[in-house]
Amino acid sequence: MANNSTGKRQRAWQTQRLAVIAFLGLAGCAVNPVTGERELSLVSEAQELAVGRENYADYRQQQGGDYTLEPELTRYVNRIGQALSAHSDRPNLPYEFVVVNNPTANAWALPGGKIAINSGLLRHLDDEAQLAAVIGHEIIHAAARHGAAQMSRGMLLNVGLAAIAVGSQGSSVEWLGTASQYGAAAWMAHYGRDDELEADYYGMQLMVAAGYDPLAAVELQQTFVKLSEGRDSDFVSSLFASHPPSQARVDANRALVDRLAVSGERYRERYALTTAALREAQPAYQAAEKARKLLQQKRFEEALAESDKAVAVLPQQVQFWLLRSAIWGALERPDNAEKALTTAIGKQPDYFLPHLLRGQLRWQQYQWSASAADYRASYQRLETAQAAYFIAQEALQRSDTVTADRYFTAAISHGGDYAERAAAERQKLRQP
Repeated sequence: MANNSTGKRQRAWQTQRLAVIAFLGLAGCAVNPVTGERELSLVSEAQELAVGRENYADYRQQQGGDYTLEPELTRYVNRIGQALSAHSDRPNLPYEFVVVNNPTANAWALPGGKIAINSGLLRHLDDEAQLAAVIGHEIIHAAARHGAAQMSRGMLLNVGLAAIAVGSQGSSVEWLGTASQYGAAAWMAHYGRDDELEADYYGMQLMVAAGYDPLAAVELQQTFVKLSEGRDSDFVSSLFASHPPSQARVDANRALVDRLAVSGERYRERYALTTAALREAQPAYQAAEKARKLLQQKRFEEALAESDKAVAVLPQQVQFWLLRSAIWGALERPDNAEKALTTAIGKQPDYFLPHLLRGQLRWQQYQWSASAADYRASYQRLETAQAAYFIAQEALQRSDTVTADRYFTAAISHGGDYAERAAAERQKLRQP
């Protein structure tokens, strides 16, 4: 028995060793298109483009949906982005630039040149050159394949899954697939210090090539560093996570400005004119932020009064109606909460969240059919485990076991708490 057990372990470790070698054999080196340096890469350019293409719409939904109040803003940002990207080392990437309806000051790039700027960031910049500094930085993340590098590192870190899989009677194919999934999620990970410095350095050179003053990039980082000293401010709160500011970045940017010894355009008036409506609505966003804090403090009536101010200034902003719905829900007024969500849907029909929240509210009110319709509308816009789970539950009530099984399976694929609940429900459904 002992010899037989030892032989099994030896065969298992040999299988594991071969699997790891096979995986590492897939690894290759690629040249960073921006720096010219050779780097480890487990992700082809076709895979990189696919990741950006397949996730761009979903991530915009997750971040608040496209900013539709002023379509000219996205056209303006896109013009700047296309002008900058033409000077990049990968000018033929399928670049896209949109403004997302999110009040926090942030910007992000997916692999393949899919870039978004939060509307909250535009409310705080001083001129077009500073906006160009932000966009140029994000273009370099895409052009230098920083997202693909993150994915590769994530996959490589999970080579150890082979040992776990072999130990639990898994196959090399299974663990390789799992490693790939971990790697594919890595484009959302934080960029490293070197990536940030690289994006600053080459992004500023894009600015110069497009005729902008690179000093704007120094000013931008100075502002971020100053505000990072008091993190209670929401100005760059989300920026700390994905683009951590530092004095080292300020110093490096200033040193590059000195070496370049050039100046350029700032386009203050053009920026002020294009973002005028967004800036004029600042009191509405301040009132909404105050309402959120009051809601957290359970001062519901005061929160409602502040949300009234926000809606009065900017009634088309869907985020304000979602906030009012949350306040009405806290006040145990579900009818008013539903009216607020219905208004939100009317303001931005293509945004998934109002549909999801109204589906949740209607389910709590035992309005099964209406709730399922909302969940389906939400799922069409962004596939979530919660929506899939309740679509399946409503199908069960109609004895439609085929639809229920399909949506329970979908919920499981999305992960999270609802995935666990869906797995239990599907198991019961499939029992003889």
